[in-house]
Amino acid sequence: MKVTLSPDSHSLFGSSSKSKSNTTVRARRIALNVLFDGVVSALAAPFARWLADPHGGLLHPLWFIAGGGITLLVSGVPFRMPQQYWRFSGVADLFSIACASALSAILFTLLLWVTGYPDPSLTFPIIYALVLLTSLGAIRMGWRLAARRKNFFAERERVILLGADYEADLFIRAMERDHQKARRVIGLLTGRHQVGRRIHSSPIMGTIDEVPSILEKMAHNHKLPDTLVITSPELRGAKLSQILDAARQYGVDVQRTPSLTALKPADSVELRPIAIEDLLNRPQVALNSEGMSRLIAGQVIAVTGAGGSIGSELVRQIAQFEPQAILLIENSEYALWQIDLDLLDRAPNIQRYRIIADVRDRKRIAEVFEQYRPHVVFHAAALKHVPLVEANPIEGVLTNVIGTRIVLDESERANVQALVMISTDKAVNPSSLMGASKRCAEIYGQALDMRARAGQGGLRCVTVRFGNVLGSTGSVVPLFRRQLEQGGPLTVTHPDMTRYFMTIPEAVGLVLQAAVRGTQDTAGEQATDLRLKQGGIFVLDMGDPVRIMDLAYQMIRLAGLKPEVDIEVRVTGLRPGEKLYEELFHGREAPVPTDAPGLRIASPRTVDFEIVSQAMDDLEKACAHEDITEVMSILYRLVPEFNHNWEGKVSSGLVDTPSEKEVEPHE
Repeated sequence: MKVTLSPDSHSLFGSSSKSKSNTTVRARRIALNVLFDGVVSALAAPFARWLADPHGGLLHPLWFIAGGGITLLVSGVPFRMPQQYWRFSGVADLFSIACASALSAILFTLLLWVTGYPDPSLTFPIIYALVLLTSLGAIRMGWRLAARRKNFFAERERVILLGADYEADLFIRAMERDHQKARRVIGLLTGRHQVGRRIHSSPIMGTIDEVPSILEKMAHNHKLPDTLVITSPELRGAKLSQILDAARQYGVDVQRTPSLTALKPADSVELRPIAIEDLLNRPQVALNSEGMSRLIAGQVIAVTGAGGSIGSELVRQIAQFEPQAILLIENSEYALWQIDLDLLDRAPNIQRYRIIADVRDRKRIAEVFEQYRPHVVFHAAALKHVPLVEANPIEGVLTNVIGTRIVLDESERANVQALVMISTDKAVNPSSLMGASKRCAEIYGQALDMRARAGQGGLRCVTVRFGNVLGSTGSVVPLFRRQLEQGGPLTVTHPDMTRYFMTIPEAVGLVLQAAVRGTQDTAGEQATDLRLKQGGIFVLDMGDPVRIMDLAYQMIRLAGLKPEVDIEVRVTGLRPGEKLYEELFHGREAPVPTDAPGLRIASPRTVDFEIVSQAMDDLEKACAHEDITEVMSILYRLVPEFNHNWEGKVSSGLVDTPSEKEVEPHE
């Protein structure tokens, strides 16, 4: 009878065979340790006797050899000397050797006393212990140095480390154990003045601020390094940009180490390129995790647009707070499948409901909210690409305005505690249909929220406005990466164009922070609560705007190429609806900080609920009849600061100041 082994059976037998092989190797190494230690200690005994009594002879009596070997092997057992890995010997191993040497000297002295043989001198036990410690330690250090110098004469990459002294120490230790990469640290640059000192024989050459001058001096002496290796995760932003510029001037590569916790001693040390996110210099913001947990834990949470860039990150971060269930509401089947699969891997114990629905379908949204009764709704579904909305104005208004109204209305009918709406900086003094439609959505949300905060019941609506996020669908960074892969050119619509940027996880974390702050009345921060009651909306602290031309040049350099030499940067002209400078606040909003880090609050113009509700009815009818003239008329009435740049022209109104048509806030 033919017996066929399954793959698992082969694996099982193979594993058993491999285990036996590993046991044999381990036993062989222990035996070699015992042999070497025994020989060294055997020779150390007569040598120590000679040092203690030079006139007494070197080899008399001969049983000193056997006694020295036996006492050391017995003394080494409690300190696990036979199991030591000589190539990785360190301070702990040296301490064990010292203890074993002292114990061996004591045992050997007792052996002399028992046999009636006199001590060569009163200092013999001390001399013998020191000889053992020196000889046993030397053989291990010699073995370790031999392993380190294996590739000493081979061609090696010359690197300079930039970071704190303890980070450099950890990296060098990890690098010593990496036999796959040939690197040599020729110097270090730290955050404070420590010039003249050395770490692992590598000199501290200066501070990180001195990179340009140090590279200039090294270039003059023809001793430039091959790579600058950044070991500090805090080295980001403008200082990192200066380092990149100086390194590029001399043709020196710049790379970053893994995180300190990833530098495992036995691993290969893989450096990584500088990420574009590192240039933003965005400090870590302490988030109110306790408040987020109170808002989310054990509750049913709905996310519209769950498969988008912001929506999917919302789902991932919400899942960390263990909600009872998450409603994944998405119009795209593929996007819904992706986030569902991702959530299954990350949080398999979280109940999730995969719901294909269009926010413009009132009946479908009503059915979903009536069935699942969510506690909080995060509304991220929107059409966000400016040129596409310009080309499809009715669709943009239906999704961004009417769709948002439907989600808000049905949330209120289903007794949802709060809705968190994702808005955009393009809603400020909008020049595009996309921006105007998002501002209309903000106005309706403000009206509902003011009514609820005035004690008239209804839904609380927390609006969060922010700029571009790195890596989002349709943003400039993925576009530049794709163009780089194709060999260029990189396309920029205008040389002076600037945008605000932050990372997707940071933006979403602050959205959750705003959700907590916007749904809780805080007695200690009455100014913020008063502004919320008056229609205030949260604005994320986006830092300083980034010039898109500079971003394009930096991405080319990070790819190891030269702008306008290897890769062309082509100016294509403004697109319809586009502005040179995005704004986070209207001219009269008077932004103020809140008690929540990373959040500011604006008080844009508000509109009475009855007026905005009637305008929404008219807007929906105009969209149904595809009457673009009426649609635009209603948008201009609701958003008087709307200055439509439908031709994509650069004008002073789009560049310097908000529109003159802005009206006084509604009281």
